[in-house]
Amino acid sequence: MSLQKLSHIFTKIVFIALRTNLFHIVFLAFLLTFGYNTSYSQELSKKSLAIPAKNQKDSLNIGIKNIVKMNDTIKKDSVVKKKPLLDAQIKYKAAKYAKINQKKKQITLYDKAEVYYNDIELKAGTIVIDYEKDEVYAGRIKDSANAYSQYPYFKQGENVVEPDSIRFNFKTRKALIWNSRTDQDEFRVKGEITKRENDSVYFIKNARFTTSKNLEDPEYYFLARKIKLVPGKKVVTGFTNMVIAGVPTPIAIPFAYFPLSKETNVSGIIIPTFGDSNAQGYFLQNGGYYFALSKHYDLALLGDYYTNGSYAFRAETNYAKIYKYRGNFNFRFENQITGERGLPGYGKNNIYNLQWSHSPDTKATPNSRFSASVNLGSQKYFKSSFNQINNSASLNNTLSSSINYSKTFNTVPQANIAITANHSQNTNTGQINMTLPTLTASLDRMYPFAKKEENKKGFVKNINLTYNLSARNEIQTVDSLFFKPQMFRDAKNGMQHTIPLSTNFKVLKYLNVNTSANYIETWYLKTIDKKYNAVTNVVDETINNGFDAFRTYNFNAGLGTTIYGTFNVSKDKKIQAIRHVMTPNVGYSYKPSFEKYYDTYATDGSGKMADYTRFEKGIFGAPDKNFSNILSFGLNNTFEAKVRDRDSTKVEPKKIMLLNNLQFSTGYNMSAEEGAQAWQPVRVSGGTNLFKEKMNVNFGATLNPYAIDANGKALNIFNIDNNGSLFRLTSANMTLNYSLSSKGNKEEKKDDSFNNKGLQNGGREDDLFGKTTDFSNRNESQFGKDDEEDKFAGFFNAQIPWDLKLAYSLTYDNNNREKKISSSSLMFSGNIDITPKWKAGVSSGYDFVQNGVTYTQLRFERDLLSWRMDFNWMPFGNQASWYFFIGISSSALSDIKWDKRNTPDKRL
Repeated sequence: MSLQKLSHIFTKIVFIALRTNLFHIVFLAFLLTFGYNTSYSQELSKKSLAIPAKNQKDSLNIGIKNIVKMNDTIKKDSVVKKKPLLDAQIKYKAAKYAKINQKKKQITLYDKAEVYYNDIELKAGTIVIDYEKDEVYAGRIKDSANAYSQYPYFKQGENVVEPDSIRFNFKTRKALIWNSRTDQDEFRVKGEITKRENDSVYFIKNARFTTSKNLEDPEYYFLARKIKLVPGKKVVTGFTNMVIAGVPTPIAIPFAYFPLSKETNVSGIIIPTFGDSNAQGYFLQNGGYYFALSKHYDLALLGDYYTNGSYAFRAETNYAKIYKYRGNFNFRFENQITGERGLPGYGKNNIYNLQWSHSPDTKATPNSRFSASVNLGSQKYFKSSFNQINNSASLNNTLSSSINYSKTFNTVPQANIAITANHSQNTNTGQINMTLPTLTASLDRMYPFAKKEENKKGFVKNINLTYNLSARNEIQTVDSLFFKPQMFRDAKNGMQHTIPLSTNFKVLKYLNVNTSANYIETWYLKTIDKKYNAVTNVVDETINNGFDAFRTYNFNAGLGTTIYGTFNVSKDKKIQAIRHVMTPNVGYSYKPSFEKYYDTYATDGSGKMADYTRFEKGIFGAPDKNFSNILSFGLNNTFEAKVRDRDSTKVEPKKIMLLNNLQFSTGYNMSAEEGAQAWQPVRVSGGTNLFKEKMNVNFGATLNPYAIDANGKALNIFNIDNNGSLFRLTSANMTLNYSLSSKGNKEEKKDDSFNNKGLQNGGREDDLFGKTTDFSNRNESQFGKDDEEDKFAGFFNAQIPWDLKLAYSLTYDNNNREKKISSSSLMFSGNIDITPKWKAGVSSGYDFVQNGVTYTQLRFERDLLSWRMDFNWMPFGNQASWYFFIGISSSALSDIKWDKRNTPDKRL
């Protein structure tokens, strides 16, 4: 039904049948409708009121007692002015006619009729105004095809009702509405008879409400016999049952309460999910309470309970302040019980996970910044959690966290300070490394031989120095001792000061020279002492507490330039020219021996001696005893091609990158001892993008110029002198990443909510390891959302949306002539829209070394308009499981769902 657009200019009423008496009729309608009242006047008596005078003595002293009080005997008007029948002016118009019946005191509007009164707007095919009863009736009309059209449209404030007919009283503001249709939040409500009590209360009989877009023929709805509706606040229903595809179901409730709030956050109960699992029995999962504490932060407390005694607890909060900061904090704890008490296989385990993310707005505090990204917890949380199947996180071996605070002081020179706390955890070994904290401070670069505004060119003027400080407290522990007193006993700490002095200049116009000298001073509070114990026949290591320090220095220099070369082929050919850019560089590093910090100790009773330094357990390492005098060589190459464009109208050729980089690097130790290998292996690496940057290729190789004997021992003999080739390939690696999509080069729409969630839980950006199944949040599609409206753009079989990601890695080892491919695997992930409502996806791969299929996940989803159904299946492996879900897509009815799962056996 189309609605006529509201106009602020109301046209004049034209009466076709009574055109000759137009002026009198209009004047009479105006008089009767808006000016009808009764007036009364006051009549005063003609008689005058006489006031008798008293004889008073003539006296100069007039006392207060001699003053006579005079009262006005004329009374005020006792007639109250009658209020008008209507509070405001009624404006109305109609396309065909507006007819006034003075006898019945009615005005009839026909065809595209409109009435406006205060904040009330009424449009319909026909409208009858009864100005004696202060009522208005609106209904639909039949068109030329004998079909109903121009259904009433009633709006008051922000509330809109679209019924078949309506009867409304202007004075009491009550109404009766037949077959009303209205939208409340995400609900669409249609009632057989609606009684409007006032602006905020509606009573509806035989109402059906749904979240379907098609209210006339919804795929499902809830049928309620009685409803009390308070717009924007709540819906209270009597006996209600669900109707699916027009068929009533036994799913019913005696009463229901639905909150309708215009606020974004409202506190309320989170209904748990009921189900059963293989090992833990029946469960209530993800139930709790949501606290909308304020517009800046919230809190959700969730819990699980399993009939075998297992339970879980989660606290989740999000906070944000515009132009200041935003973040979230999640803590999860699970008490897991497997097996039966007293029987073999019984086990009890506590696991937890803590996540915190905080990011500030850089404009809020330009001179300081605090940020956090924390993900720590039990070693096997993501592998054994009952509440989610996070495959990418379970296959990831590392959890890491970082909390940073930095501040800049606008001094001369400028000073910077940063405090950082880092955490790294290996989920396979359980090893945990933490720095609590790391303090770094630095001064801005200073040029002692150049004025502030002077151009800093040349060797002397470009000499600069700065100061850096680094203080660290490092803890190494295991998962079982995390945050226990034992983890703090072996903490390492220290402080290091660095003063670099550097300069750069040009030689022969094209050669760039960089030189630097570094002075490093390291402070420790713990050192060690080693002595041989003849009684126990072992070497005792004693820790000495107290301040100690060592000082080192080194020198570095580099020479580099850039060489451009172009090889012109022919302007008539497709490839017209090839451009080669070379960046060679030669470096030199010098570091003396600091053997003065070394002592000796006996390793056994035979008197065999060994060297050690008391600083070797330090957090910043120990001074190097070896003298270093190394010359390094490097060459970086890029290749571009000028190719004739396929578009013949374009004159200029287009550039295509052939190789993004091709690097060669090696080094020569000029102070190598006799019999030692002076040349370092040659490292080759490179990468490029092919097929319009859809394929990314990276490769690398290590070439050793020295030979080895039959046992694999390195020899100080060149391989070519040992009847071999110039270089011996000791290792090589290659990775290929290929991405295809039906959208071609168009930018793909990313599901940021999924990516952020996956990354936050320790997963990957892509879905090569599958997508995370979070049982606490199954309301969103695992394929992402498509907010675009359904528009016909051709037949579906001609443009099926799909995407495919391929990743191949290869590693070759030949250190001891084994000539072995240590790893070779292909992984792929793809998604396809089989039909506009059916979606499917798969993530899998194949290991060519182990000759087996890698982790595999199959995904299916069916869009059921207002509902969504999906199936997630991991067919084999230690994560073998499946999960089925069907539920209403709307967040308002997200608790109406059914899911069934077969989770993996956590004991594996």
